[in-house]
Amino acid sequence: MTTDDRVDSPSFPRTERGDAPAYLSRHLARRSAPVADPAARGDESLPLYLRQHRGREHRSDPVMYDGNVVGSARAWAEVTRTKEIVPERRDQLGDVECDVYLVRHGETQGYSSESGLTPLGSWQAHRRGQELARRVTDGMQVELLCAPTNRARQTAEHVRRGLLDNVSLFGREAAIGELRDSADFRNFEVATPAGPRDVTSAFRQYQREMEKYERVGLGERPGWLVDVDRFWGIQKGGGDPITHWLTMPMMYFEPPVSCVRRFWRGILAARERSDARTVVVATHSGPIRAFATLAMGYDPGEPFNTEFVRVRLLAGGTTALVLYRNRVQEVGVPDLDALPPSADRRFQE
Repeated sequence: MTTDDRVDSPSFPRTERGDAPAYLSRHLARRSAPVADPAARGDESLPLYLRQHRGREHRSDPVMYDGNVVGSARAWAEVTRTKEIVPERRDQLGDVECDVYLVRHGETQGYSSESGLTPLGSWQAHRRGQELARRVTDGMQVELLCAPTNRARQTAEHVRRGLLDNVSLFGREAAIGELRDSADFRNFEVATPAGPRDVTSAFRQYQREMEKYERVGLGERPGWLVDVDRFWGIQKGGGDPITHWLTMPMMYFEPPVSCVRRFWRGILAARERSDARTVVVATHSGPIRAFATLAMGYDPGEPFNTEFVRVRLLAGGTTALVLYRNRVQEVGVPDLDALPPSADRRFQE
């Protein structure tokens, strides 16, 4: 087959277009354009983008606006970066009176007993304290609170050590307060015959009672055992029991809104009790998640170990910013005295 036969073949269509493709035309035009930098003009070994960049650096074309010279192109780019394009955030407009960090406890040895943190959990809490220390400035006062459980208390202790380590390392003069327990930030509870109990304590009582019913055959189980059995059955099956607690009403479990209400009570009490502008609270994932769900309007998911929800109380005491996983939501600070009391007397404050 000859060359002409190959060209005229249907598989190799010919075109009558005589000019170069657009991309090639642009490339040739760039190559033939004068470059302001004499050193870059003759150096063909440099990449095209670098030659063009060096040419722009030496270009001194003024930028005109309304007949006036306003500067170079680079300066004009800075001038036109206006607040209409990137508006200020709400937290930049209001004065923050107090920052509250609701920190989930570190990795624990188990939820069926009060066994405390694992070595990894202790390290997680210490690292969180070191990270929070970067936000502490000279003269700042920091208050530390925790839920009355071993895993929350140990988390707060290690957070405090991390704070002290890095505040000293950074050479800052700040007052890191002593650790205090706060019942307002306790875990959600279960109504048992012995009274309201933390869900972990209720599980231990549940195991003892269930053994009796299974061994002796006492008949129909009471309602609180049925609720706890359903809750822990989801946990053992690899599901998410907190989602069940948030979405499925249970007669003998403390309602999520009750946890949120007492969390707000603890936050407002901490602000009134001291002049601390930073309050770190070591607590549990269930109430933290309920707090974030109510603020965001959707369930943002389970916090990881030592992950926190940040509450920024704004000046005036009527609004706050709730920050969680790159989402910021402005909420109204509730008037707790105006809220109706809990319908279930067992969960009264």
